[in-house]
Formats: sequence, structure tokens, C-alpha cells
Amino acid sequence: MHRKKIMVTLALSGCVLLGVAAYRPYEQPRKRNLKVLPENISRDSLDAIMDEFKVSLGVKCSFCHAPRATDPSKLDFGSDDKPEKEIARHMMRMTADINKQYFNFKNSDRPDTLRAVTCNTCHHGDAHPEEAGKTEAPANTK
Repeated sequence: MHRKKIMVTLALSGCVLLGVAAYRPYEQPRKRNLKVLPENISRDSLDAIMDEFKVSLGVKCSFCHAPRATDPSKLDFGSDDKPEKEIARHMMRMTADINKQYFNFKNSDRPDTLRAVTCNTCHHGDAHPEEAGKTEAPANTK
């Protein structure tokens, strides 16, 4: 009888330990403010796209995302306070339109599909490619 009590106690203790180990505290989900990307995009896919933007433009998240009002050391991903965020949305729409119209992106399984235009096509790690390589115009020597 004593052995039965020990086994039941051990089994119950094991269940409690498993329950405690499996518990994840509630994590406040990030406020989403998606206007170009699909609302149901997974967090992993969204993070991968954002990582691609960072590399293509050579920037950090704070380039487009404003700091939180309550804690400026953290970013408010849902905020539209920075104009760069709307510029990024415009660029996303533009590249999607270019890919759809000129690169058979809508039929990407075709063998004659050309490589799609991405942020890196123009930016090459530069947040402002239109300013890259600008030099002073030579003085008129006439």
C-alpha cells in the first residue's frame, strides 16, 4: 500500500512538473499595421521579409519604425509616425507591379520567368541609392 502512494505521488509530481515546464507566459502580440503584406502572414515570414529589407537597404529596424512613446528604447512596430514606413509600402507596391507586369511573376512556374525585381535590385545596401555616386559637376572651363 505504501508503495502505491509513492507511485501515485511521483506520477502526480511528474505531471505538475511537465505542466510547469510547458507553461509559457502570455506574450503581448505585436500590434500589426499591415497595409501591403497579408494580415495572416506568419511572424517568421514577416521577420524574414523585414530582415531582407534591412540587408537590402543597409539599415536597422529604427529606419522605418518609430520608438514607443512609453519606452523609447523599444520600437512601436504598428506606428506610422515615420514617413519612411509609407515610402517602404510604396516601394513594395511598385516592385510587385513591376514583377507582375514585366517578369511573369504571376506565372512564376513558367521556364521563361525572369528573376523578380527586389529591393536589392536598386538599393544594393544603400538606403538612398539615388544619392549614391553623386559628385560635383565639373566647373565650366570655357
